[in-house]
Amino acid sequence: MSAPAVTRTIVTLGDTQIEVLAQGQGHPIVLLPSLGRGASDFDAIAERLAAAAFRVLRPQPRGIGASRGAMTGIDLHTCAADIAAVIEHDGSGPAFVVGHAFGNRVARMLAVDRPDLVRAVSLVAANVGHAPSPPVVREAIKASANPSLPDAERLQALQYAFFAPGHDARSWLAGWHPEVLAAQRIAGDRTSRQEDYAAGAVPILYLQPDHDPLAHVEDAHEFKRALGERVTVMVIPHCSHAAIVEQPQVISDALIAYARALWDAPSS
Repeated sequence: MSAPAVTRTIVTLGDTQIEVLAQGQGHPIVLLPSLGRGASDFDAIAERLAAAAFRVLRPQPRGIGASRGAMTGIDLHTCAADIAAVIEHDGSGPAFVVGHAFGNRVARMLAVDRPDLVRAVSLVAANVGHAPSPPVVREAIKASANPSLPDAERLQALQYAFFAPGHDARSWLAGWHPEVLAAQRIAGDRTSRQEDYAAGAVPILYLQPDHDPLAHVEDAHEFKRALGERVTVMVIPHCSHAAIVEQPQVISDALIAYARALWDAPSS
C-alpha cells in the first residue's frame, strides 16, 4: 500500500501566508517543528500517522518554504494564531497538536488561546520550566544552526544539544533557518512562560527523551505533579532533543495509540 500523497496549500491570515503540507484523511493531527527548523523533520512520523488513518497537517513556520509574515514584533500568540488559521482552514475539526521542542510552546499557547480548536496536545522534548534554557545550551543550538562554522564544530554542538550518544548528528547539519531561529527565540522570550505553561485545560501527552540536556525526565514528572491526571508522561528511550528523528517509530506508535484512545473517548 502506497503512502498517502502530500499536498501543499497556502493559508492566508491578513498579510501572512502559511504553507501547509497535508496528507491522509481522518481526525486531524498537527505537527509543529523545533526552533529554526521546518516540517520535513516530521517526514517519517507524518507518513506513519497518515497511514494509520489520520489527517496530518504540517504548517511551515514563517520564513520557511512558502510561509511568509512579519518576523519582528511577534510573540507566541502570533505563532499560535498562524496554526489556528491552518486548523480552521482545513475544517477537519479540533486537532491533536504535537509540538517538538520550541513547537511545544506554540502548541500549548494555541490550547490557551483557541481551546475550541485543540482536542489535545503532545509535548515532545519540551522545556516546560519557567526559565529559558541555560546559556550554554542556547549557544550550542545557535552554533548548530550556523552554516558559517566548520562542520566539525557544528557537529560537536549538535551532538551535545540534540543527539544521544551513539546517534549520528550529521543529518541535522542541513535543515536550519538561522533567521527563523532568531525570530522565534525572540517571540518566545517576549511571551511569559506562565502564559502557555498549562496548555489551557486540554489532555496532554508528554513524550520525554531519556537523554536530553534541555528537557529533563524529572521536569516531565514535575509537570504531571503540577497539572494532574490530564498529563500522561512517556519516557522515550535512547534519544535526546532531536527525538523525532532519533526514534520516529517509537514516537509514531505513541502518538497513534494516544490519538486513537483520544477520539474513542467522549469530548469534554
